Amino acid sequence: MLTPCANEDEFRQMLLESAREPVLLLKHSSSCPISAAARRAVVEFCDNMPEAICRQVLVIEQRPLSRWIAEETGVAHASPQVMLFSDGQVVWHASHWDITLPALTASYDSALPTSR
Repeated sequence: MLTPCANEDEFRQMLLESAREPVLLLKHSSSCPISAAARRAVVEFCDNMPEAICRQVLVIEQRPLSRWIAEETGVAHASPQVMLFSDGQVVWHASHWDITLPALTASYDSALPTSR
């Protein structure tokens, strides 16, 4: 399920969660058709992987948070954009038309602990 990341504290909690398992974050623009397509791919990924932790930031409505995340991660802002976190670090990111179900699945699978 794709759930909101509402503030800096929730983002920090998300980073802590990524120590146990990969966490996917979508930065989504509610006014962009490319972002809508990327969001559909992320929602499909979440539906296919219900155990995955998937979060969303709305870049227009949450502009300060979106900018803060870019500063904290060192990943230049784009919209749409996905970032995959493991052990508190960005291990993969993509934007625009590079956000596809196969790319999301492959990246998530590669970030899983080998003990699974």
